[in-house]
Amino acid sequence: MVAQGISPVADAKKDRGAALALDTVKAFGVHWFETQIADKSEDYRKTTLRTLEKDIYPMIGNKPMGEVISGDVMAICDKIKSRGSPQAALLARNVIKRMYDYAIVRQVAAVNPARMLIARYVATQSSRERVLSPEEMGKVMRAIYRSDMPRPNKLALHLLCITMLRKSELINAEWSEFDFEAGIWRIPAVRMKMDKEHWVYLSTQAVGMFIELKALATSEVYVFPSRHGREDKPICKSTLNQAIKMLDTDVQHFVLHDFRRTASTHLHEMGMPSDAIEKALAHQIGGIKGVYNRAQYGEERKKLLQLWADFVDAQIENGRTSIIGNFAKSE
Repeated sequence: MVAQGISPVADAKKDRGAALALDTVKAFGVHWFETQIADKSEDYRKTTLRTLEKDIYPMIGNKPMGEVISGDVMAICDKIKSRGSPQAALLARNVIKRMYDYAIVRQVAAVNPARMLIARYVATQSSRERVLSPEEMGKVMRAIYRSDMPRPNKLALHLLCITMLRKSELINAEWSEFDFEAGIWRIPAVRMKMDKEHWVYLSTQAVGMFIELKALATSEVYVFPSRHGREDKPICKSTLNQAIKMLDTDVQHFVLHDFRRTASTHLHEMGMPSDAIEKALAHQIGGIKGVYNRAQYGEERKKLLQLWADFVDAQIENGRTSIIGNFAKSE
């Protein structure tokens, strides 16, 4: 270096200066936003920048990255919740978590203070009432198909949405349960929460997805076999949960079970029969009505599941940029 006219001491100082320039939360946040968020959707950029400038920088912007602790993050969340915005509090926690994930890769920080805060401790009540708006549904589904998760997992998440099933009922599916010609999936009582056989009247989209999964099949038994060399077992219960957590989307505080509540809410708003919706969800109809009502609402369930699959497709198509699949819609 000396032969090239470069002072090793000056060069070292220059390197340290570059590192110090990103030492504070705000300095690194600006760098993270410009390099990692700039190519995201406009909504995502606006939401992230607003959270940084309104809630994060004022509280910890001048703190060195390595000195921020989980208590600092919780203080930010508590302050936001005090103004009646639990979802904004969770968003702030998630923004800090993503920023620190990148900081650790860049060796600017050693620990992620936001990762220690479990989401339900930040915002709990709304998670039990979470219903995705049509716009959010489109964002989630497009993020699923844009992601680098395995194709079967993408289809599993889409199917979980449009079949209105519980996660365990889907991931333990066996090929012997399906009649594609009739468009019916018969789930045995032993796999159902209510211990009663449940029929799923498959939409044309769902049939198309299962046929694709059959072509990709590595197991003669399970539709979603383990990817860890165990074709005699289905995928792990946490697989789809982790896949959702890794999505690049600004839809916040969303868990897989919210798909069922979302479907029920929107179908009720469309005027579909409540009893048919409850049967599609494999819920027990309560009270005297449940005792005397033995109807299975087959035709109504077939109609509403097709309507729901078409509705979800419509949200995906609104701004769609991903190759999802040529799954036929109803006429």
